[in-house]
Amino acid sequence: MKKLLFAIGLISCGFANAQQTTVKETPLFNGKDLKGWYSFLTSKGKNNDPENVFSVENGLLHITGKEFGYLCTEKKYKNFHLVAEFKWGIKKYPPRDADTIKRDNGIMYYVQTDAADKVWPKSIECQIQEGDVGDIWLIDSATVVTDGKRSIPRDFNRIVKKKNTEKPFGEWNTVEVIVDKGKITYVVNGIVVNTAESPSLNDGRIIIQSEGAEIYYRKIAIAEL
Repeated sequence: MKKLLFAIGLISCGFANAQQTTVKETPLFNGKDLKGWYSFLTSKGKNNDPENVFSVENGLLHITGKEFGYLCTEKKYKNFHLVAEFKWGIKKYPPRDADTIKRDNGIMYYVQTDAADKVWPKSIECQIQEGDVGDIWLIDSATVVTDGKRSIPRDFNRIVKKKNTEKPFGEWNTVEVIVDKGKITYVVNGIVVNTAESPSLNDGRIIIQSEGAEIYYRKIAIAEL
């Protein structure tokens, strides 16, 4: 298990990293199979994926996006530093097949273990969408505090990123989600793009979405803090 030097931010308006610590990361995606995850598709239910919406190809996690759903970890997490490396594929499917509609995916966390599988369960999301990577989405009345104010509980609530650091189509992007003692930090390609604190949820499972667009992940790893 290799070690990473993680920047654990006590982030202020300047988005500066205040301290560093060395922790061990564990692969959530092992490059061989989907061990540790279960799948859910809107029309097929749990662990029923006859069209291989989710598959492993040449060491990459391939998500076709053909049907809305997700991969969900069997384990839940509280304080963690998650690192994912992704790039977009070519294919798009309804309702995102029009040229004008952005490719979309996302990493959801703090999914409650007693929540029913559906699109989408109560959680907090790190948005992975063309041009919007690093937005915070609050699902099913989840809330956080940003700029000293708690967000309004809604079905879906968006907190737009402060910077755009996504790489051009076809290139690999690195997204980091750091959740530590009530502090949330999103890092895209090495730059802090969004922060929040005091989430209304404090632990749960992690989801990788399928949402109408083809996407590849070559790394999904986590360090528990």
